[in-house]
Amino acid sequence: MPYPLGFSAAREIRMANPIRRIAICTGGGDAPGLNAVIRATVTAAANRGWECVGIRDGYNGILQPERYPKGGVALLTRDQVRGIAHLGGTMLGTTNKGDPFHFPVPRADGTLGETDRSGEIVDYFQREGIDALVAVGGDGSLTIANALHRKGLRVVGVPKTIDNDLDKTFTTFGFDTAVSFATECLDRLHSTAESHQRVMVVEVMGRYAGWIALHAGIAGGAHAILIPEIAFDLDQVANKIREREAEGRQYSLVVVAEGAQPHHGQRAVLAPAEIGHAERLGGIGEHVARDLALRTGKDARVVVLGHLLRGGSPTSFDRLAALRFGAAAVRALEQGLSGVMVSLGFPNVNYVNLEEVAGRMKAVPPDSDTLQTGRDLGVCFGDSAANPVLN
Repeated sequence: MPYPLGFSAAREIRMANPIRRIAICTGGGDAPGLNAVIRATVTAAANRGWECVGIRDGYNGILQPERYPKGGVALLTRDQVRGIAHLGGTMLGTTNKGDPFHFPVPRADGTLGETDRSGEIVDYFQREGIDALVAVGGDGSLTIANALHRKGLRVVGVPKTIDNDLDKTFTTFGFDTAVSFATECLDRLHSTAESHQRVMVVEVMGRYAGWIALHAGIAGGAHAILIPEIAFDLDQVANKIREREAEGRQYSLVVVAEGAQPHHGQRAVLAPAEIGHAERLGGIGEHVARDLALRTGKDARVVVLGHLLRGGSPTSFDRLAALRFGAAAVRALEQGLSGVMVSLGFPNVNYVNLEEVAGRMKAVPPDSDTLQTGRDLGVCFGDSAANPVLN
């Protein structure tokens, strides 16, 4: 059998046992396209005579079955997944607080500790006759999937995140939908900002990567874009606003990623990291709007798109990518592969090793064609010769 595109023969891992029953779970933040992945996985599995079950809320359906009166793991049939590909969210639910290797547990003093419950996942699969897992998620979820693979589970990962910060795939589903919505919002803000001669600061998600801010900002005609990969100086942005005023343009749009960091300062954090949960970013838009108002004397307002970027129906691009990913995950299992992630390439979906993905973040590179396009269009990124690109 020929090797799948993009997969290293030297590191190929094949499982000889036949598959009769598989499980699928969705973890981490939700993203448009999750239901499309579920539909494709269930349907492709059924076409091979396999049974498919869905795990509720990441792995919580196994680890906390008492929370689910109708069962934490449920059989998924063709009828149950028919007509769901266009729906946002995930019919299985999701969580970013259920890492089985660092599962939060209350201590006697009321604080939280953590314990490794991953063995319970492996035992459950063996006890229930589940032969493989399709794990859909972002960096954290795929790191967990890789660790479960190391413990002996047959696992195929599917990349999901609106942030597009997963390595070894051209894009993740959910990203196009988030960018499309953010772009629509920017289109609307141009007219109101111009009417009131204001500076409008639009804060978008993205964690520590600036893909959403960069793509939406350029597509939506933003005049300044602040991303985590470039340390910004608000004096540079203020100069851009003054230059526009001198040209008779009395308004400006500034897009800022939630993880953007000033050259002399820290990222804005709403809540620090805690057991089972990463730090929660947010608030940078308010800081930028306030400081720009002081520097320019203009009225500055902030719009935080936040979780609006996660909701709604997936675009046709994300819907098709998700369907392709789900079907490709089943094909990978049929070929006996394990410890791989499906990856979007051109023209085909490829397979890459989870080891090459887990724990790695894909940031906007300094030589990005999209970034250079913004500079050629005159977009300000808040940097100067004195402000280095951040790693």
